[in-house]
Amino acid sequence: MGYLTTHILDTTKGIAAAGVKIQLFRHDSSGQKNLIHSTTSNDDGRCDTPLLDKQDFVSGVYELEFAIEEYFLQQGVPLPSPSFLNVVNIRFGISDESSHYHIPLLVSPYSYSTYRGS
Repeated sequence: MGYLTTHILDTTKGIAAAGVKIQLFRHDSSGQKNLIHSTTSNDDGRCDTPLLDKQDFVSGVYELEFAIEEYFLQQGVPLPSPSFLNVVNIRFGISDESSHYHIPLLVSPYSYSTYRGS
C-alpha cells in the first residue's frame, strides 16, 4: 500500500519549518473539498506519521494547505499587511495506490516551490 508524506523547509533560514499547521483535503467527484487530516510539522519540518496510508490511500484529487503566514509570524519575521503568502495550497493527484507520494515545500515569505519527491 502507498502513503503520503511532506517536508517543509524555510529557505530564508535554511532550516526545517517546525510548527506549520497542515490540512489535507480530498476532492470528491463534484469538486467539493473534504478535510481528512490535520496536523502540525515537527522539529524536522515533517509529520510524525504519514498524512495518508493503508486503507485511506486511494487514487483521487487532494489538496494540502500550509499555514505559512502564521509560521513566519511565529518566527518573528516582519510581514506586510496583508502578507504576500498566507496559505500555500498544493492540489495534486494520486494515481498509483501502491506508491509513496512525497510533497516537499520550500518556502519563504515571498515564494515557494514544490515537486514530487521520493
